Amino acid sequence: MVIVDSSVWIDALNGQQTPETVWLRGALTRGGIGISSLILCEVLRGFRLDRDFQRAKTMLLALPVLDGVPTQVAVKAAENFRLLQQRGITVRKTVDCLIATACMEGGHALLHKDSDFRGFETHLGLKVIHP
Repeated sequence: MVIVDSSVWIDALNGQQTPETVWLRGALTRGGIGISSLILCEVLRGFRLDRDFQRAKTMLLALPVLDGVPTQVAVKAAENFRLLQQRGITVRKTVDCLIATACMEGGHALLHKDSDFRGFETHLGLKVIHP
């Protein structure tokens, strides 16, 4: 399964044409797309209008959702953060450490537009979709 990060969902829901959103739109018809509960929260918190929030919530909840962050993934995410930091790479957001680690631990690829994931791909083996 390919987990789609909020950086791509936000562009897609705003009608942006990027290589990532084009890939996402095609993949939605084929299946194999998922979202994590953390990404779901990141995307949904940005809506101002109730009707937009409800429409997005319905659409996103129709996808497979990786629920929560098990304790072992939280610990592994902290370890991954420390490994990257030792290599001179600072990941700015804790949630990105959790998302990347959950993808790696679950054997999922990630579609994103966020530089915080580069270190995970380069140094820790995160599978990333490059449209």
